[in-house]
Amino acid sequence: MLDRLFDHAVDIHGKQIRLAVKDGRLVKIACDQRVDASVEVIDLGGRLVMPGFVDGHIHLDKSFVGDAWRPHVEAPTLRDRLAAEKALLAEARPMVERAHALIEQAAMFGTVAMRCHVDVDATAGLSHLHAVLEACSHWRDAIDIEIVAFPQAGVMSCPGTAAVLDAAMREGATVIGGIDPTVFDGDADGQLDVVFGIAGKRSAKIDIHLHEPGLQGIEQLQRIAKRTRALGMAGRVAVSHAYALGEVPLETVDRIAGVLADAGVAIMTNAPGDRPFPPILRLRAAGVHVFAGNDNIRDAWWPYGNGDMLQRANLIGYRSGFYTDDDLLVALDMATEAGAAVLGKSGYGLRPGNEATFLVIDAPNGAAAVAGAPGERDIVRRGQCGKGGAARPIAARPS
Repeated sequence: MLDRLFDHAVDIHGKQIRLAVKDGRLVKIACDQRVDASVEVIDLGGRLVMPGFVDGHIHLDKSFVGDAWRPHVEAPTLRDRLAAEKALLAEARPMVERAHALIEQAAMFGTVAMRCHVDVDATAGLSHLHAVLEACSHWRDAIDIEIVAFPQAGVMSCPGTAAVLDAAMREGATVIGGIDPTVFDGDADGQLDVVFGIAGKRSAKIDIHLHEPGLQGIEQLQRIAKRTRALGMAGRVAVSHAYALGEVPLETVDRIAGVLADAGVAIMTNAPGDRPFPPILRLRAAGVHVFAGNDNIRDAWWPYGNGDMLQRANLIGYRSGFYTDDDLLVALDMATEAGAAVLGKSGYGLRPGNEATFLVIDAPNGAAAVAGAPGERDIVRRGQCGKGGAARPIAARPS
């Protein structure tokens, strides 16, 4: 006996579907199959149903969501930016409260999983990690949050950070981070020795921030891919941003794309407004796993963002020149299935046996949703109707 049937819906391709739920999970049901009269039937009125969003890169410890508006402070260098951030955060509301506010906002937009990069180094210690873990604990039933121990202040250039990173893995982080091994640390091999060494010791995944430019960035990708392949870590290593892929000739992109695909190194992009970014379609055509995240949201780094991954998919499509339905669906995939694969989120997607958690959006298909980024959407969690964003209640009709 079914618990509930969501009828008259469409999938991302605009094809009519119906979703049957039993005990909070999706069950297979034919489109023309009749259901018992006692089953609650919810008419979705031709709206789009799709999996919840996955934010593959966010900084919960940095955001001022839930706090007062703070005007952006200009900073000419990365070191200056870090100093400005430290001063602004010292005046902000407690980190636990701000992280909680941002998680809540993202969840209301339909995010069901995220990878959060948390500052962990010899200067901050584990204070950011503990605050974010406390905020996350209140959301464990609604959103899966994977924690990256992120050495924002550097690894080799900030003595003692390696030990703190290792401690972070013992206390709740499951991904080890890195940042610009050459430009920031001045010792690429040294930093990568630490990052890959801790990952091997703790059976952790890796996600490295890479802002290094041009051919220098490409050389860094080569180093990361070589280590990934040598250590058998395919599918467990990601590089975030990788701006260099948008700064070099396409023949160089094609060459390194093959290396990344062969090694199983994924690329995260948020298509930032002020920088070149990886050519998404070209990388995916070569077999590179490319996914998306919001990155910084209303913090010391930039004032933009609200946590909505549908809006992020829209921005990715806009900046990439995605016009066809197929290309727009790539942007949607980056904010859903691709991110879920990198995070290793099990039971994800609209398939029989999976948890009946999905979004209902006012759009005729996934491409239209990306192009218009409608704000009205409903969230169904484990088969139970809820609200998200500016959602309206889902009306049930008699069966």
